[in-house]
Amino acid sequence: MEFKPLDTKGKLYLIPTRLGDDIPLEVLPISIKKVLEQVNHYIVENEKPARRFIKKVSPSKSQRSLVIHTVNKYTDSSEIPGYLTPCINGESIGLMSDAGCPGIADPGAEVIKIAHEKGIQVTPLVGPSSILLAMMSSGMNGQSFTFNGYLPIDKNERKASIKLLERTSLEKNQAQIFIETPYRNDKMLDDLKTILNNNTRLCIASDITLTSEFIATKTIEEWKKEEVSLHKRPTIYIIQRDF
Repeated sequence: MEFKPLDTKGKLYLIPTRLGDDIPLEVLPISIKKVLEQVNHYIVENEKPARRFIKKVSPSKSQRSLVIHTVNKYTDSSEIPGYLTPCINGESIGLMSDAGCPGIADPGAEVIKIAHEKGIQVTPLVGPSSILLAMMSSGMNGQSFTFNGYLPIDKNERKASIKLLERTSLEKNQAQIFIETPYRNDKMLDDLKTILNNNTRLCIASDITLTSEFIATKTIEEWKKEEVSLHKRPTIYIIQRDF
């Protein structure tokens, strides 16, 4: 198959969204509004949140003009390459996650991979990433850190995973970042208090950029003296053991 030269193709814009119900242009640059007003084709995690976001940022944009495809755990992967056809035909596409930056802890990474394979220009836009904002705020090693996604649900596997992250952090002088499903946050915190060494530092970063934002780094010994409710609050965890 012969593709058109790169400069005749549309771009794949990576469009960050809000991390919660912020006023959009308080946490997002005006460049995102400009792209939303120009682009009519979108690949998103879920359609309803995407439409709400577009309407919030660009109220005058016609919803009828939008062509939206979803990429999530229910998507047949064989359909994804076809979603990028508008780019091949010269029209740009916006890729969006439900919250934060597309492609980071997000199924949109597969779309980006295919775009590169097809010679489509990938253009990331500036916006909030809860992972990076938490890392910035943690006071831990910003020169070396790893994002580990979700930890196992099984009790024994989770305990082993937490101990491994702690050991790796000590051996490599590396901050270890992970997340949990919001309704299991309180159980996660209990597990961390029980399993980790008392001198291991833990950063808890919840509701980042929202009015209810909570970010604190303490040792496990100090966290054992605290009562913090994290139930259903989007939260990033970072651990680092220094000695």
